[in-house]
Amino acid sequence: MTRLVNNPADFPAESLRGFVLANKRYVKPVYGGVVRSTATPDGKVAVVYGGGSGHYPAFAGWVGVGVADGAVCGNIFSSPSGAQAYSVMKAAERGAGVLMGFGNYAGDVLHFGQAIERLRSEGIQADTLVVTDDIASGAKDELDKRRGIAGDFPIFKIAGAAAEAGKDFEEVKRVFAKANAATRSFGVAFSGCTLPGADGPLFTVPEGKMGIGLGIHGEPGVDEARLGTADEVARTLVEGLLEDRPADAGGRVIAIVNGLGATKYEELFVVVGSVVDRLEAAGVECVDVESGEFVTSLDMAGISLTLVWVDDELLSYWDAPCDTPAYRKGSVGDVQRDETALNTEATAVTVAAKGSAASQAAAGTIAGLLEAVADMLEAEKDELGKLDSVAGDGDHGIGMANGSRAAAAAAKRLVGEGAGASTTLAAAGDAWSDRAGGTSGALWGSLLTAIGSRLGDQDAPDEKAVGEALAAARDAVQRLGGAQVGDKTLVDALVPLVDAFLAADGDLKAKGEAAVAAGDAGARSTRDLVAKLGRARPLGQKSVGTPDPGAVSLVKVAAVVVERI
Repeated sequence: MTRLVNNPADFPAESLRGFVLANKRYVKPVYGGVVRSTATPDGKVAVVYGGGSGHYPAFAGWVGVGVADGAVCGNIFSSPSGAQAYSVMKAAERGAGVLMGFGNYAGDVLHFGQAIERLRSEGIQADTLVVTDDIASGAKDELDKRRGIAGDFPIFKIAGAAAEAGKDFEEVKRVFAKANAATRSFGVAFSGCTLPGADGPLFTVPEGKMGIGLGIHGEPGVDEARLGTADEVARTLVEGLLEDRPADAGGRVIAIVNGLGATKYEELFVVVGSVVDRLEAAGVECVDVESGEFVTSLDMAGISLTLVWVDDELLSYWDAPCDTPAYRKGSVGDVQRDETALNTEATAVTVAAKGSAASQAAAGTIAGLLEAVADMLEAEKDELGKLDSVAGDGDHGIGMANGSRAAAAAAKRLVGEGAGASTTLAAAGDAWSDRAGGTSGALWGSLLTAIGSRLGDQDAPDEKAVGEALAAARDAVQRLGGAQVGDKTLVDALVPLVDAFLAADGDLKAKGEAAVAAGDAGARSTRDLVAKLGRARPLGQKSVGTPDPGAVSLVKVAAVVVERI
C-alpha cells in the first residue's frame, strides 16, 4: 500500500510536483501535465502521451528527447480532462501537428477526443494514437476493443523515435499503427493494489492463485489459475502470446517483462530467463529484452509480458537514441534547456458579452439546479460507487460528486458576472469535465455544453428550446462516446428520456415527468444487459444483475431538475 501520503486527494498533484522538481533537466510543468524542458525544433511533429496517474514511469517518465514531447497526467487511474489534454498538447505543438497517444479506455478516448476537436477547430493538425495490446481484453477479431497496457511503452518509444527523426504527421501515424499491430501483451496478478488513503486493496487473489489477464487500473483478472513456479508463469504468458501472434509476424521479437509495482526486480529477472528460453525453443529470436517497471499499477503484485514482432524498420526506431527521466538509450548529443514560461492553470470560461435579462434569469435558475444536483450526488456517491465497483473501478460516485460540485461553483461565478444560459452551461461543462475526469466527466461536460449551445445567451428557454437542447445533448453524448441503446451505458436512459420529453404533451413540468419515468425504465433495463463499452466491458458478465451506474445517476439528476421546475 501507499504509506507516504498527506491528503489522499492531493496525492497525484503532489507526486507530479515532486517529479518535476527531481527532473528539471527533462520536464517543466504545464496545466494538465508536463512538457519537455529541452529545446524542440519548430516543424517537428509533437507526440504527447497520457492517462491516469498510478502507472509510473508511464507517462511523465517518458518525456524527453527521442520519446515524448509531453505527458497528460490525470488523477489516480482516472482519465485526464479534455482541458488538461488540450493544455499539454497546445504547449507541445511546434507547427507540424500533434499526436495524442494513450491506452484504449473509454474515458481517455472521450477526453482526448475533446481536446483533438478543440485543436482542430483552431486549425492545428491533431489526431489520436490508441494502443490495443492486451490479448485478455478482446478476441482476435476484436483488436480495436482491446485495452492498452504495458505495450504502451515500446509502441510509444517507436512512434516517438519516428517523430524525432523528422517524419511528417502521416508517417508518424503509420509507424505507430504498424508498431501497435505488431505488439501483444498478457499479464497476471498475485494481489490487488490499494489506492492512496484506502484501507484495503481494490481486489484480492486467493492464496496460491493468480489472476489471469489483469488490467492496470485496479481491475481484477478475467480468470484465475494456480500460481506455480516462475517457469510455469512464464509458460502461461509465452504460450498465450504465441497463440495470439499477428498474422504477418516474422521470427524476431522485442520481449519486455514488466513489473506491476510490487514484484521485485530479481523475480522479474528469473522470469526473463524462462521467457527467453521458451521463445527460442519456439523458434523466435529475441533481438532485445527489457526487464523492469515500465507500466505499473500502484503497488499491484504481478507481471506482464509484451512481445513486439519487429522488422528492420521497427527495430531501427526501437534502437534509436533517447533520453528521458525513466528510460535512456544511446546518445542524443547536446541538450539545450528551453526556459519558455507556460500556463499552469486551465483557461477559464469568461463572459465575453452579458446575456439578455431573460437569459441571465435562466442562468440563475440553472446555477440553482446545479447546486441541488451537487447536493444530491454528494449524498448518493457511496451508493453509486458500489454499483460501479461490481465491474468497474468504483469511482463513479466520487467523480459525479466532484464534477457536479465544480460545475455548480463555475455556474455561480458566471451568473455573478452577468452570463447568459449558454455561457453559464459552457463553464459548468468545462468544470464538470475537468474535475470529475473519467468517462462520466467527459460525457457530462459535453452534455451541458451541448444544452447551452442550443439555449443561447439571449432568448428565454421555452419547451421547444429545451427539447432541442436535450436532443443536441443526446446526439453529442452518442457521437462522442459511440454508445447505442443496449450497450449498458447512460445512453440506455438518456435516449428514452429525451424521446419521451419530445413526444409528451403538456407544459415543461409534465414533459419532464414523462421523461424521468422513461429514463428510469431505461436505467432499470440495464440490469439484465452485459456491458459492451467502457472499463466494465472486459468484466461484462459480472455486471449482469446490476444496473449501469451512469444510467442510474443520469435519472437521479433529471429527477432533481424536474422536481424543481
